[in-house]
Amino acid sequence: MSKMLLVEDNKLSQKMMFYTLRNIGVQADMADDGKMAVEKAIANGYDVILMDIMMPELNGYEATQKIREYEKSSNTKRSFIIGLTSNVYDSERAKCIEAGMDEYLPKPFDADSFIEMVRHYKVMDL
Repeated sequence: MSKMLLVEDNKLSQKMMFYTLRNIGVQADMADDGKMAVEKAIANGYDVILMDIMMPELNGYEATQKIREYEKSSNTKRSFIIGLTSNVYDSERAKCIEAGMDEYLPKPFDADSFIEMVRHYKVMDL
């Protein structure tokens, strides 16, 4: 079974994404901010991380960079990180990749797009 982390600071969005994931058979741990995401990623080694981009204190780009630094320095398995953003411009995808993310999905979160992505990259059984 794949381990997944959902990182979202907005409680309403968090609940909606959590239930959407649950409805497609995905169990996910939750993190309310980037700092918590880094701590949980280091402690649990997730297969997939859905990372909100815009969060206070430590945004999704910074959290991703810290996770990648830890993975590299500890020779840990690399998580597949998907940025979540309401900005759908190609430049946003480039920023996500530059920060160390593997892909991005636009908000609002769409289960079909998520399923298609994880199947395409073969990072999770769905």
